[in-house]
Amino acid sequence: MIDQPYSCEKRCPCQISSHPTQLIVITGGPGAGKTAVLEFVRKVFCEHVAILPEAASILFGGGFWRIESTTAKVASQRAIYHVQTEMQSLVLNEKKWALGLCDRGTLDGAAYWPGNESQFCAELNTSIEKEYSKYLGVIHLTTPAQKNGYNHQNPIRTESAEQAAEIDQRIHEVWKNHPDYNRIDSTEDFIEKVHRAALLICAYLPECCKNHLKGLQNDEKK
Repeated sequence: MIDQPYSCEKRCPCQISSHPTQLIVITGGPGAGKTAVLEFVRKVFCEHVAILPEAASILFGGGFWRIESTTAKVASQRAIYHVQTEMQSLVLNEKKWALGLCDRGTLDGAAYWPGNESQFCAELNTSIEKEYSKYLGVIHLTTPAQKNGYNHQNPIRTESAEQAAEIDQRIHEVWKNHPDYNRIDSTEDFIEKVHRAALLICAYLPECCKNHLKGLQNDEKK
């Protein structure tokens, strides 16, 4: 599991030490395949792509109480929002990466909030428009049905397949009006889903960082 922001593995031919960083949200309901997509990107993309860990996994994996009361849900989503915000600020201020891939964005918390989006924004002194403006693009990986591979391999995952589908739909409602919202539906061939996500991410890279991704680019043209 990804547990810290870091560069991808491949050395970039461009050797540029500083980039204006853009943030991309990789989101989706439980079991959507975010971790698999980000692991693929880590191995294939260049060092100028940073991967930010999921704030919820940091908090809940580190012992933050996971209680089903309204008070606890509000507290956890506030904490997740602030952890995510600080990680994003770190990546932006370092100025060494062209892309920061966020395992969920700050607005994902609205999908888990016990009230509506307006209440979420009021509690965190923000707005939908302000949250949208943080990200160049949003890639939404949809949660598969149980017959297509939904499981509980992630110990942080507690939702049933039905609950996961409901969360996935709320995530869609939260992000669907972003100016560059991309939804990738689940397929029987999970590798196809990963490949489609990688092609979208590749499109956001500056030209100097695409040189070693000719295989992906050629597939995109087919």
